[in-house]
Amino acid sequence: MFDVLIIGAGLSGIGAARYLQKRCPGKTWAILEARDALGGTWDLFRYPGVRSDSDMYTLGYGFKPWVQRQAMADGATILQYLLETAQETGVTEKIRFQHAVQTASWSSAEQCWTIAARNRVDDTMVQLRARFLYLCCGYYSYTQAHRPDFPGQSQFQGRLIHPQFWPADFDYAGKRVVVIGSGATAATLVPQLAKAACHVTMLQRSPTYMVSRPVEDALALWLNRHLPRQLAYDLCRFKNVLTGWFFYRLARNWPEQIKRRMIKMATDSLGADASLAAHFVPSYKPWDQRICALPDGDLFEQIKAGRASVVTEQIDQITPSGIRLASGQELLADVIVTATGLKINVLGDIAVTVDGAEFVPGDALTYKGIMLANLPNCAMTFGYINASWTLKADLTAAFVCRLLNFMDRKRYRVTVAHCDLPQGAESFLGFTSTYVQRALAILPKQGKRAPWRVNQNYFSDFVALRWGRIADGVLKFK
Repeated sequence: MFDVLIIGAGLSGIGAARYLQKRCPGKTWAILEARDALGGTWDLFRYPGVRSDSDMYTLGYGFKPWVQRQAMADGATILQYLLETAQETGVTEKIRFQHAVQTASWSSAEQCWTIAARNRVDDTMVQLRARFLYLCCGYYSYTQAHRPDFPGQSQFQGRLIHPQFWPADFDYAGKRVVVIGSGATAATLVPQLAKAACHVTMLQRSPTYMVSRPVEDALALWLNRHLPRQLAYDLCRFKNVLTGWFFYRLARNWPEQIKRRMIKMATDSLGADASLAAHFVPSYKPWDQRICALPDGDLFEQIKAGRASVVTEQIDQITPSGIRLASGQELLADVIVTATGLKINVLGDIAVTVDGAEFVPGDALTYKGIMLANLPNCAMTFGYINASWTLKADLTAAFVCRLLNFMDRKRYRVTVAHCDLPQGAESFLGFTSTYVQRALAILPKQGKRAPWRVNQNYFSDFVALRWGRIADGVLKFK
């Protein structure tokens, strides 16, 4: 019997373990990881140029300063940071790799969870029990991606690739590449592929907001030269959180003005060819969808150099030699990359039951964005959509440790976010991105008032989760 079982050894799971080590030193815990390596996203994604789309002073953990020069780092460097974090205090030794959790069953009579996991090494089922279940398994499927079935794609004579399953050592040098999509993955892939490919075309249905950001943070580098490492990191982290929050609020309060400013910035970055600007004029308001950050404007630079181009049009069908557009134009391609998005899942696709009854997360309200209504002794990590994932992951881990310590002091064994009054349910994320809209039915909901609202505000969450009352009348204890 464990006190806590953490599901997932990615960014959230490793951080959760470090918090438990420091703030709940008497607790027994383990991490179950379905894959054969830690790192989550940063070990799974191997496509060319994979990198963070957030600065590492906020994507990094609050307790472990980011010491590299790059503020926006490549995937391999981020993975090394995670490996160091796990190895420093022995977290790695408590990870049970190749354990894919299938079911999690809560028993009120026994006041514990029973978890059934498949050991992929010998294909046997393993059963473990825990007082508290801590889900750090991310928000998308590692085994499936969103793959639209384009008409005619079976007749394509080139290579069709989804970035989530990029083939090892694939040589794209000298090839004509079309990347379908305009989100963060496409914005990362296109400039990297353009360095070696014959030509790369980013084919988008509609434009996305894209802004250039410096690879290095000059203030952070100056602070690191003149202040102790942790203090310099804390100051830069606070500065970046405050700056991000400030511009997010500007965008939400004055969307048309900020939209004009962002379009002008993109136009200026593209240089003299004004015809290119139309491909960077979205139809939606800033932050209705996530904004793509371009390190040192790399995508703009490749477009200006003629090694990459952007086409905004609907696909008619895939042909043997490329893609025919609705206008009749054909884009010739040796390689088609479908950067068409992730497949969102909830609770790691684990079948959850409470006293034998199926628990449906899509029917539940979320408590402070951390627990689900009427689901006992369970927390989940779900990061921000307008800031770095780790900011909310850190706050979640600190809150879970506060909750567990409170229960120990009061000799409680069970806690549940109780909700018996119906209230209007709204989308969990309030985001218009296609991948979110596809998953509305399975995502939890949020209510109209606290604590059932999901704050996309680090400062509000910091106060509520670090200092707010645990016994708030909504959390019930036994």
